[in-house]
Amino acid sequence: MDDMSDDENLTYRCIFDEEFKYILLPVAYGIVFVFGFILNVLALFIFIFRIRPWKVVNVFMFNLALSDLLYVLSLPLLAYYYSKANDWPFSEPLCKIVRFLFYTSLYCSILFLLCISIYRFLAVCYPLQFLRWGQIRYARIASACIWLVVIVMQSPTFYFVSTSMRDDSTVCHDTSSIDLFDDFVVYSTANLVMLFCLPFTILIVCNCLIIYVLVQPMASATQTAKSKKKSVKMIITVMLVFIICFLPFHVTRTMYYYFRKVNLVPCPILSAVNVAYKSTRPLASVNSCIDPVLYFLVWRFRLRPNTSQHR
Repeated sequence: MDDMSDDENLTYRCIFDEEFKYILLPVAYGIVFVFGFILNVLALFIFIFRIRPWKVVNVFMFNLALSDLLYVLSLPLLAYYYSKANDWPFSEPLCKIVRFLFYTSLYCSILFLLCISIYRFLAVCYPLQFLRWGQIRYARIASACIWLVVIVMQSPTFYFVSTSMRDDSTVCHDTSSIDLFDDFVVYSTANLVMLFCLPFTILIVCNCLIIYVLVQPMASATQTAKSKKKSVKMIITVMLVFIICFLPFHVTRTMYYYFRKVNLVPCPILSAVNVAYKSTRPLASVNSCIDPVLYFLVWRFRLRPNTSQHR
């Protein structure tokens, strides 16, 4: 079946064969939902009933698990939608809510991952400042601000997202109608810069600086060489997971939107970008399953403030 796209209520000169999507996305979303739901519910249970008292990192990890849980809760309806080859049997308001929940939870997760990295960065590289800012009340304020900022930035989703009829199917669009598409690309770019590019850059810089400090020989080290080695491996793993899960999705999505906007790219290239974009969606989803496991390991190999260094 040749299909224009489930993402835009637009008319284009290129026709895409998207049969792969109707298998890939339902299967991927279904698997991520099952494992992500179980792991994040378990993580929330442990945080609420087993961990006392909470430390700063526990606040961020709890909110990370909560955002990941909300993310996976948006997947069953999307899995059903794609399994029916872009036929949305529910209401338009529910289409808007699902798209809003999908991206709100995604970007909250990214920002809470960033907060964990900044917390670890302060503990290792700036221990004196950590003693001042590494308090639980600041973590709670930061968490509340993240939820507020992301919700506000994703609220235009309710304006842009809509449903429409195509043949005998109701399509739940991921972007906007044709008359709003240029505005949507501007909005999407703002999201990209503020909620991905900036956090991504800060996270990579913080973790690289942590690694640099850990590999330096110190006269009165607070961690053994073996412990440092484990910490460095874990930090590298965290960065790789973040890069693999989120970078391809955002790069291909940005290319896809701009190529569709200018409508001058040859159809074979546009089709390849479309396939790449749809194929990287599951990567972003898998992160919600990896986070609970990865960050419990990070907590296990947590870094202590390096009070022997003064900067």
